[in-house]
Amino acid sequence: MPLSRREFLGGAVGSISCALLTSFPIGSRHDHEPYNKDSLLLELERRSCLFFFEQADPATGMVKDRARHTGPDTHTISSIAATGFGLSALCIAHANKFLQPADALSRVRATLEFLARRMPHEHGFFYHFVDMHTAERAFKSEISSIDTALLLLGVLHARAYFDSSDIRQLATEIYERVDWQWMMNGGETLDHGYKPETGFLKSRWDSYSELKGMYLLAIGSPSHPIPASSWEAWRRPIYEYGELRYISAPAPLFIHQSAHAWIDFRHQRDAHADYFENSTIATLAHKRFCVSLHDKYPWYSDSLWGITASDSEHGYVVWGGPPAMGPIDGTVVPCAAAGSLVFMPEDCRLVVKTVLDHYPKAWTRYGFVDAFHPKDDWYDPEIVGIDQGIALLTAENLRDAGVWKVFMRNQEIQRAMKAVGFHRA
Repeated sequence: MPLSRREFLGGAVGSISCALLTSFPIGSRHDHEPYNKDSLLLELERRSCLFFFEQADPATGMVKDRARHTGPDTHTISSIAATGFGLSALCIAHANKFLQPADALSRVRATLEFLARRMPHEHGFFYHFVDMHTAERAFKSEISSIDTALLLLGVLHARAYFDSSDIRQLATEIYERVDWQWMMNGGETLDHGYKPETGFLKSRWDSYSELKGMYLLAIGSPSHPIPASSWEAWRRPIYEYGELRYISAPAPLFIHQSAHAWIDFRHQRDAHADYFENSTIATLAHKRFCVSLHDKYPWYSDSLWGITASDSEHGYVVWGGPPAMGPIDGTVVPCAAAGSLVFMPEDCRLVVKTVLDHYPKAWTRYGFVDAFHPKDDWYDPEIVGIDQGIALLTAENLRDAGVWKVFMRNQEIQRAMKAVGFHRA
């Protein structure tokens, strides 16, 4: 069975009622109740936060990797990356009064206590997929460096947001327990992970990808730091698309999004790039790539574009471009544009509004479906946590820099950015 998103895995309690404090209705939108561009993003955030609250075990805080948005849901597998997004979702829900403050706070406490005291780990790193109720390893998955990092970003967001000594203590314990030096496995770059049966994985984080946040966490660690020189050890290949030049990889659009969900790279650069500008260029290239497929898929246009690793009619697929990768078939993945809202606000807002206005079946209790196919009238019956998470955090950053302003209070990240040479662009 596939073991990670990068290796093509999708994988995914009954609903828990929660005390919502918002006036927005859960039901379908009616034509006489239009959303303006700001209220639409707020509603997208609120529904996404509801996913992360309802589709988690209230005792452990572990968030489902995926869940159905209608009807009974039997999934019990959690991904630690989705749980990281879930911790940030609780901060966003608390800040915007989507949940009763006490509900958000108690869930954060329960999650951090479980991670710190009861969740199985190896040198501080966690298994990629676990049972949401027991934390038992699922799918024989790997101890994952990148997914642990995504979890830690959510942990540090919660530490910076909540003015609570026990939350700060638990979050710091979880972060400082991680032995990044061990995950170097004798090399200059971090390993992808570890399996108790076979040891370290053969792949390394040695070329541009979603790795930036992980390396900054590792370099900034107060307890087990890796050398700042590791930042220079991964490659930064230059890609070209028309007149556009940018650092990239043969990978979906999410590699240009994930670190930016928490870390504010705006107006900063290291010796190689302004990574916020780089992701903006990559998003523009992706839009143009999708629009170039208009003759084959006429619904792809300036107002409807975006494909990234997601569900499809035929299972989970890693696809995107440029260059073209995967069996592209005209599927639209809302989190591709929604996860790039901060890079190209007007272009991406237009996609979000187009999906809402013209494809109402793509709009659910938890926000947009993971993917849909306009011609086939196929709408994914499930929500994928990490895809919902990137759209949620990016929308919050566009509206109010809400995640950035809080997360960047973490001194460890600031020190790491300084150590690797970031300065005002």
